[in-house]
Amino acid sequence: MTKHSPENERIKRKYFAYLKEAKRHSEPTVDAAAKALSRFEEHTRHRDFKAFHFEQAIAFKRHLAEQTGKRSGEKLSKATLHATLKQLRAFFFWLAGQPGYRARLQYSNADYFNLSEKDARIATAQRERKVPTLEQVKHVIQAMPAGSEMERRNRALVAFTLLTGARDSAIASMKLKHVDRKEGCVQQDAREVKTKFSKTFTSYFFPVGEEVRQIVADWVRFLREDKLWGNDDPLFPETRVVTGHECKFEAAGLDRKHWNTATPIRTIFREAFERAGLSYFNPHSLRKTLARLGEQCCQTPEDFKAWSQNLGHEQVLTTFMSYGKVATDRQGEIIRGIGMSKPSKSPAVEDIAEAVARKLRDSGASLPAGQ
Repeated sequence: MTKHSPENERIKRKYFAYLKEAKRHSEPTVDAAAKALSRFEEHTRHRDFKAFHFEQAIAFKRHLAEQTGKRSGEKLSKATLHATLKQLRAFFFWLAGQPGYRARLQYSNADYFNLSEKDARIATAQRERKVPTLEQVKHVIQAMPAGSEMERRNRALVAFTLLTGARDSAIASMKLKHVDRKEGCVQQDAREVKTKFSKTFTSYFFPVGEEVRQIVADWVRFLREDKLWGNDDPLFPETRVVTGHECKFEAAGLDRKHWNTATPIRTIFREAFERAGLSYFNPHSLRKTLARLGEQCCQTPEDFKAWSQNLGHEQVLTTFMSYGKVATDRQGEIIRGIGMSKPSKSPAVEDIAEAVARKLRDSGASLPAGQ
């Protein structure tokens, strides 16, 4: 059985370069395209792309719908199907314009990789995700031990995530010099910090409690004054691993190195929430906790704009619409309360709503009927 097609490999390499250099996509996005194409080629037994026929796309969709996940053992979700087929649609649309393929493929061939409208709606539906409350996160922090260096680091890590709303990839790459204790802020400099979309911005400490801020301050002081670490040393160093007496690897304090990935941070979060008797929430979920806190604390459009910038959002609508969704249980409380009291709106809420609506109109987005 053919393991690969030389022609396919050459054109795929050209496509991956196009995604990375021309479309400026990240490595994970290019990897997703490569994985989707690998699945398709395996199904067609690596038939040359020049021999593509729309029946192959239809057959592949049926095949993919019957596949099961390696971990879950269940059929692939509609979201996975949608993501895989979307990559294939983009590739074959691009391929139809390439020399040597123009006479054999049509742009419309790519449309055969679309899901049905029903399945596409299921795949792209926005479903509510549970978000930890501020009280829950504080409970987790309080329940974390702080006896050893590693335990102090872990507790400070969770506290820092809540205090700044920084993403885990950014936290893993931060240095001591990026934290300004006097001004109460973090300089997320994209030249050294792995921020999303390589954005550079300043995050001031969110008002989540003096005890949380103190844990972070004590940790920075410990590294600078007790460990005598300098500006370019990691804010949250990785664990130093040595070979013990029984020739087994064991933890031996802190190493003066950054984590290579954010995986250890997510592991720390998982263990911390389990220790506190709560369901696991990943580091990113704390950004949504902060967004909801902002909805309660901000009194003016300017307040909410500053809160949004503090999360690294250039557009306030990102915070308002993507992060600030009202929780279902809170939605029920509001609706029930409306019928029990006289309808009233605070000027602040009206101002924010008007500002958001104006922003939508200015950007050309359409408002729902009746708005």
